[in-house]
Amino acid sequence: MSRRRRYVEGSVAGAGVAPETGSVAGLNHDGAGVVRGAKAAFVAGALPGEEIRFVRRLRHRQHDEADLLEVLQPSPDRVVPQCPHFGICGGCALQHLAPSAQLAAKQVELAEALQRLGKVAPAQWFEPLAGPLWGYRRRARLGAKYVAKRERVLVGFRERQKPYVAALTRCEILAPPVGALIEPLSALLTGMGAREAIPQIEVAVGDDVTALVFRILTDLGAQDRAAFDAFEQAHGVRVYLQRGGLESVQPLNPPAPRLSYALPRFDLRLEFEPVDFIQVNGELNRALVGRTVDLLGCGPGDRVLDLFCGLGNFTLPIARTGATVVGVEGDAGLVARARQNGSANGIEGASFAVANLAAADLGLAPWLQGPYTHVLLDPPRAGALEMLPAIAALRPGRIVYVSCHPASLARDLGLLCSEHGYRLEGAGVVDMFPHTTHVESIAVLERRVGKVRR
Repeated sequence: MSRRRRYVEGSVAGAGVAPETGSVAGLNHDGAGVVRGAKAAFVAGALPGEEIRFVRRLRHRQHDEADLLEVLQPSPDRVVPQCPHFGICGGCALQHLAPSAQLAAKQVELAEALQRLGKVAPAQWFEPLAGPLWGYRRRARLGAKYVAKRERVLVGFRERQKPYVAALTRCEILAPPVGALIEPLSALLTGMGAREAIPQIEVAVGDDVTALVFRILTDLGAQDRAAFDAFEQAHGVRVYLQRGGLESVQPLNPPAPRLSYALPRFDLRLEFEPVDFIQVNGELNRALVGRTVDLLGCGPGDRVLDLFCGLGNFTLPIARTGATVVGVEGDAGLVARARQNGSANGIEGASFAVANLAAADLGLAPWLQGPYTHVLLDPPRAGALEMLPAIAALRPGRIVYVSCHPASLARDLGLLCSEHGYRLEGAGVVDMFPHTTHVESIAVLERRVGKVRR
């Protein structure tokens, strides 16, 4: 087989549509190669710098989606995907790109977002934080679907750009032991009477306990319960059932085990519930917490406001420095766990409050009265737009912003710099999700001395 033919992918879609050739200029936000011309084409599976043959499949006003037919000149960064399901499963988008090139592409995306959307650039670029490439994902939501033609339940992520559950045999990015349990889970559910009433499985892997939460839309029969019990015993996991909302999650065999993860540098162990938000990549989270605390640079005598604090992932390590820290979060359950974690770890310098941080006016909330020397932000994808005026009014000397979305980060940093008197001292990427297009990042701002535009 020739070198050229080894890179043939896909097939022609759309009768009468002529194949084209072109050069790939870069990647879009979904990891597809961008071919520019009279009208751009987004080609899944193509990499920057490659010469390719492709066919346009779906037309849009500003661009077309296209299928990759052949790579005529491969990129030196092209690698063989480790997972046999890559290209079909939507869990990963970049396994065909060398890990170092993935990091470089994410840094380019962050830099472009800061420049284009925020009109800012950092004075310093931080070294990217990177860690394990495989078996890292300790939180996930898997689909489950009985397919009559296959006579089995499919378990896994959705197919790429399709609503169907991908037919997987294992997963290379899920943390052990779950990555190797895809086929056993399929067999378990296929043999159940309730096989058509279990649409999803939540995965939560702690340091010592693995929890699988099965969403079930009907009452569980005795035989199905026995099957779950046998699976739990055979694979060393703990099974939970979710009959309704999140409050209905219960262990199959009480009492509920203690899920937790450690932050050894800070001598902390944080407990969490199976459906709580935690950072997906445990090793990268430890590195991120360490870098965040270092960048804050706080200690005894400082007062820190930690917004979107969750269950205390950053709050409690900050308190270990001797600073006084107030954590604020909108989820009352997470705040309750944060308080419990603080007490269990003997933390005295941390307190917590429940508040809707997307509200336009938080009024005279006691936790907003300051003064604060430092602020930490770790918002969801939407960012922290509503909180920016309140943060600026507190006039903290340093702000550290941990982000899971470059566009909202760029917008917020731009406003803090242009309207609220801050300068962007540094920024960098955190490879929380290797082989995906997800870009996690961290940025540091310092308050400027002098007149601030209002």
